[in-house]
Amino acid sequence: MGIVFGAIAPHGGIAIAEACDPGEENLALATRRGLEELGGLFDAARPDAVVVATPHNVHIPGALGVVVAGRVAGRLSGAPPSVALDVPCDIDLAWRILGELGAMGVPSVGISFGGNEPATAVAPMDWGVLIPLWFMGGRREAPPPTVVVTPARDLSAEVHVRFGEAISRAAAASGRRVAFIASADHGHAHQADGPYGFDPAAKEYDELVCDLVRRDELHELVHVDPELVERAKADSWWQMLVLHGASGAAGAASHDANGAELRGRLISYEAPTYFGMLTAAYEPA
Repeated sequence: MGIVFGAIAPHGGIAIAEACDPGEENLALATRRGLEELGGLFDAARPDAVVVATPHNVHIPGALGVVVAGRVAGRLSGAPPSVALDVPCDIDLAWRILGELGAMGVPSVGISFGGNEPATAVAPMDWGVLIPLWFMGGRREAPPPTVVVTPARDLSAEVHVRFGEAISRAAAASGRRVAFIASADHGHAHQADGPYGFDPAAKEYDELVCDLVRRDELHELVHVDPELVERAKADSWWQMLVLHGASGAAGAASHDANGAELRGRLISYEAPTYFGMLTAAYEPA
């Protein structure tokens, strides 16, 4: 039990064929194949629940967020209405994660939306959650319950690693098989005509991330210069730090691991437009 599968998965809309504008269908074929491979590995791991770390949900200064609503639902903006998901939340696991964070003294808050009763509360599903779940369980007739968590960019790298450790401990204590997805797009400054302009830091950052994932050395993320992350306009550093903590490697170093350590494997990387997209699988050693 505990964390049985992990993934780094992109959340650019061009990863979903049905969401592509005319002429975009062939822009992200490597990424699409990578996500389809992740979907097969996800199914093989048979998770009972999913935790998704997204950078595009509620932003809370000074605190990590955990959604405690009864469901999360949403559709991909600009895509056909069929590109939409509505999945139940694992409220028990969400509160276990918050309990672990509280015991660690890590600042965190529970997030809900709409109805005051958890059973009736439906939190918005952002694209950082929808796109990975499109390939990993979200379109099933009975999708696995999900916990949405959010990083806090003003907190340290070490805090985000501890966030992952809290998720791992909560998963182990729950007695359930849990998958963790780091929803992550990388440098967003690859092209001058993109919304963030061009900065060579985007390529530098993406090459660094690819190297760390390829070597299965996510622990080196804590040494990445935040200034490089900012110049690259990356949307991935924090979620990958959480993945490192959740994968068991960080806990093993302090003799506090829960379950098997996960080992990483790079599947694909490309930057077909202004941002980089990477897929990677993390499975028990």
